[in-house]
Amino acid sequence: MVMNNKYLFRTVLPLLALMAFAALPACTPMKATHGNLLQEDRTSQIQVGSSTRDDVFRVLGSPTTVSPFNNNVWYYMGQKTEKHGIFDTEVTDEKIVVVKFDDNNIVTAFDTMDNARLDVPIKDSKTPTYGNEVTIMQQLLGNLGKFNPKQPE
Repeated sequence: MVMNNKYLFRTVLPLLALMAFAALPACTPMKATHGNLLQEDRTSQIQVGSSTRDDVFRVLGSPTTVSPFNNNVWYYMGQKTEKHGIFDTEVTDEKIVVVKFDDNNIVTAFDTMDNARLDVPIKDSKTPTYGNEVTIMQQLLGNLGKFNPKQPE
């Protein structure tokens, strides 16, 4: 069977173009921002020795977390991630800002920690459990004789 040009231009090419157009969104990365990723113009407004806790809250907003052992240490953490198709999520930008206050609520330290995150490897292992390992068939057939006989009245 020989295809003529009319058939090719009317059916096959539009169908191929439609399939290619439908596959385009699959190539677009999924971008996300997590936490509070502070911008440089905001962080420049905080001055060590003169800014107060209220100033920091007004300019930077609520902290991501407060130190569990010292309420005078605030952490602002944020990151941007991208995910391409079925591949793992990749961190493209990350920033951790630590703000320390004294007992008079004055900023004593304002530090930016870049690449301070520890990369903890994930171990694919199974916790051993002790006891009987029963298959599905043993579970189904094992209950056949286990019923309560009728008690005499």
